[in-house]
Amino acid sequence: MAQIITMPRLSDTMTEGVVATWLKKVGDTIKTGDILAEIETDKATMEFESFHDGVLLHIGIQEGQSAPVDSLLAIIGTAGEDISALLSGGNATETKEEKVVEETKTTTAAVEIPTGVKVVTMPRLSDTMTTGTVATWLKKVGDTVKEGDILAEIETDKATMEFESFNAGTLLYIGVQEGDSAPVDTILAILGPAGTDVSGIAANYKVGAVVETSKSEVKAVTQTEATSNSQLPTSNSEGRVFASPLAKKIAQDKGINLSQVKGSGENGRIVKSDVENFSPSAVATPTQAVAEATSAVAAVKPFVPAGEVFQEEIKNSQMRKTIARRLSESKFTAPHYYLTIELDMDNAIASRNTINSLPETKVSFNDMVIKASAMALKKHPQVNSQWREDAMVINHHVNIGVAVAVEDGLMVPVLKFTDQMSLTQIGANVKDLAGKAKSKKIQPAEMEGSTFTISNLGMFGIQSFTSIINQPNSAILSVGAIVEKPVVKNGQIVVGNTMVVTLACDHRTVDGATGAQFLQTFKAFMENPVTMLA
Repeated sequence: MAQIITMPRLSDTMTEGVVATWLKKVGDTIKTGDILAEIETDKATMEFESFHDGVLLHIGIQEGQSAPVDSLLAIIGTAGEDISALLSGGNATETKEEKVVEETKTTTAAVEIPTGVKVVTMPRLSDTMTTGTVATWLKKVGDTVKEGDILAEIETDKATMEFESFNAGTLLYIGVQEGDSAPVDTILAILGPAGTDVSGIAANYKVGAVVETSKSEVKAVTQTEATSNSQLPTSNSEGRVFASPLAKKIAQDKGINLSQVKGSGENGRIVKSDVENFSPSAVATPTQAVAEATSAVAAVKPFVPAGEVFQEEIKNSQMRKTIARRLSESKFTAPHYYLTIELDMDNAIASRNTINSLPETKVSFNDMVIKASAMALKKHPQVNSQWREDAMVINHHVNIGVAVAVEDGLMVPVLKFTDQMSLTQIGANVKDLAGKAKSKKIQPAEMEGSTFTISNLGMFGIQSFTSIINQPNSAILSVGAIVEKPVVKNGQIVVGNTMVVTLACDHRTVDGATGAQFLQTFKAFMENPVTMLA
């Protein structure tokens, strides 16, 4: 019997997954334990194995596509097995939807557009644009609109652009409100004579229905305009210049008269390239040429920027989406405050050198920071807490998360029961987990259950910074670089080594005095590492 395989929940925060690679294709024999695909979650790319034997009969999600947890991923069964019954639900829905669309088209096809009424649809303002968002309406219902008036500012996938009207009339209807999004070619507005009833058009408009009549009319008008304006391709009888908003802006910046520019766009419309390639000398009158030649003072040539704007659009990974969502939630829900303290690192440097002089022993300053934090948390459990709406949870076990930078963002492997580890054990575990994180081999269980987080940017030369709390933790420690500078010791100015750390706290669980006491204890351990061995 065929088995339906759904998108698995591979982490506690996963809501959807992306199929990075299919390792099997339809028709392949599958055994229990075979890797079916690599699935990208919000935390890592993980191998997904089969728990069934059989033949891969159907793939529901193609490579590169995302889908919610529990949606159809694949179907495994016996060769030649009929799986139409398992897919019938989607087919039935599809058929139903098609029927509704056909009925709608039939209905809308009968809707007639009154004379003089123009349906304005969401324009395609870039080659990759599929939907647009109305950022601002510059006209409101009832306003008189002229050709060339800016109707609205529309946010595309690349920029926010002005959208001008190519028709005159009264704004009778707005189909997309400010802040709302709509697909390309859906109804944006309706223009026409004042007082015209367009409720029928607005209610029954569907893509590809009434617009067909409008398009034919527009096409006929366009052809007529193109014929009548063959001598003056860039302006109408009223003297209006047909140019894109961007071309107008560039011309204004360069001081170019658009009436002298020949347009290469549709119906002679002036576009960006026409303005950039325009040479004033080519259309200068004889009088202007004589004036320029006889001028005693040479005019300063305006600066014309060279080159072109280059942008690269990178699709957000599931990890990046989750990082953005969780950090936004933390920043705007947890009331952050920050405590900064400077540490004397001379004894820590000497202690590390002594420890590392032992054979096959390697301890970093980050290992010492983790150990000191774990011991300080045992003395100040309030900092090792979590906020809930109904209660505050005090953790008496210490699980420290260590922020690790990876290609797609930031991951936080967790050291379980950190306070029970030695410095060398901490160093070995951090190295192992960081390696797994960077190679995308880390398991979800190795990133769960943290009670406190440490972020260290000292190796990049950053002297001090603040971090956003990694919820549900109540605090995160930001560690800067060790800096050699003049310090005062015993009344004398000497060369010393210092390090700045900043503790970000959730004020709902950690009061200022509690955070300060934690830092004092942490400082005592770091400045005298031998005390961590007591």
